Amino acid sequence: MEMSEDDTNTEDYPTEIHDYLAAFEKSLGSVDEMLKTMMSVSRSELLQKLEPLEQAKLDLVSVYTLNSMFWVYLATQGINPKEHPVKQELERIRTYMNKVKEIADKKKASKLDKGAASRFVRNALWEPNAEDEHTSKTPAKGKKRKMD
Repeated sequence: MEMSEDDTNTEDYPTEIHDYLAAFEKSLGSVDEMLKTMMSVSRSELLQKLEPLEQAKLDLVSVYTLNSMFWVYLATQGINPKEHPVKQELERIRTYMNKVKEIADKKKASKLDKGAASRFVRNALWEPNAEDEHTSKTPAKGKKRKMD
């Protein structure tokens, strides 16, 4: 799958896109490796190791990836994917991805260390004590402002 100088004829495509094609080929290789890794473990075995929220994320990423690849396929066949039902499917999946993200964010937010938060708030709010009151009544040394 590697592109070598011998395999590519500059007359086959514009030379300006060579870097883009090389990056695309590298990306395809990454996708291929990721798919091989995912396919090496059975789905049921993989899902048993994951929490329900992680299972949902995996399912959504998988279906989104599949639909995205179909989008690319349609584009390579000269079909406008924006006018194909795959567009609505991708939007629907994105909606569910956002819902899962909201749930994950709420789950993280609920793990707030209340003791640390109260210390933070207590220290952030200035409370005058006897020593501070004494120093605040003493006029500051330096330039005096003339009051009108």
